[in-house]
Amino acid sequence: MSGKKITISDIANALGISKTTVSRAISGKGRIGSGTKDKVMDYVEKNNYEPNMTAKALAGQRHSGKQRTYNLAVVWPDDYSAMEIPFFQKLIVGIAEIAANYGYDIMLTMAADDNITGLKRIVENHKVDGAILTRTLVDDVPAVYLKERGVPFVVVGSTNYQDVLWIDNDNYDACVELVEFLLGKGLKRLALIGGSKNHIITRTRFKAFRDAHEKLGLKIDEGAVYLDIENTSKLDDAIKDILNKDVDGIVCMDDGFVGEVLTKCAEAGVRIPEDIKIASFYDSTFLENSRPPVTALRFNDRNLGAVTASSLIRSIEGEKVSGQMLKNHEIMIRKSTETE
Repeated sequence: MSGKKITISDIANALGISKTTVSRAISGKGRIGSGTKDKVMDYVEKNNYEPNMTAKALAGQRHSGKQRTYNLAVVWPDDYSAMEIPFFQKLIVGIAEIAANYGYDIMLTMAADDNITGLKRIVENHKVDGAILTRTLVDDVPAVYLKERGVPFVVVGSTNYQDVLWIDNDNYDACVELVEFLLGKGLKRLALIGGSKNHIITRTRFKAFRDAHEKLGLKIDEGAVYLDIENTSKLDDAIKDILNKDVDGIVCMDDGFVGEVLTKCAEAGVRIPEDIKIASFYDSTFLENSRPPVTALRFNDRNLGAVTASSLIRSIEGEKVSGQMLKNHEIMIRKSTETE
């Protein structure tokens, strides 16, 4: 280094590793492989690295004035249903893998739309360095709280709030593509079944459903749109109503709705796809193996979790990170939308 005082960046570039890894090796905080640590410390010794003690002290502190915990909160909606389990499972796997690679552990806590007692307890007891919100809301109480507390966080999904870091799949374009595919097959009247309108994803999918029709000079049948379907009773009523109408296709916003649709159609003697076609804005192994297999949108939710965790950790480390819309979907065309 020709007598020049080296920095953590110099060490990271020389060894081909991240600045975060170098910092952990030097400070002894956070998990890191013994081989990597030995390599860093050997380089430090040979090149007479002298840490900037002020910077080191600041790096070891959180907004509370305490040292890093190397824990991340993952906030899980406590009103999630069985239909959402595949999404959250794949998401958490992606988050956990990246967190472990960076030496972080995850702490899972539940939150309702406006009840964030668990999140408050974790934050106010200084148990985490940052948080991931796995659902975005129109009135997003968890996001507002974290922002007011100055806690680094990222939301999974699009958000209407300013200055909030977000990572999302491109649900809008994907849903438009699927609806255009269905309308392109000659379907004239599509019914739509969706969840809570306080969820941003529900509004995004509904907008895509409507816009896809308008792009083709068509209008949706407002009487065949069923939102805020949040329990089995409401779902059964919606399906019965749909089957009494002259619709030629049913689009479900989530895969969990599809099972009940298939069951009710079978009970009513409605043949799929001969009498009515079915598609879903979200895929799962259930739809792939159902009878008949159901056309659906497939996303890489494991990657969504990985990018989310990486973005949060980089933000905690002081990097400027921007929101991302991930283009990683494909339409899985299956028997439920076949034409004769």
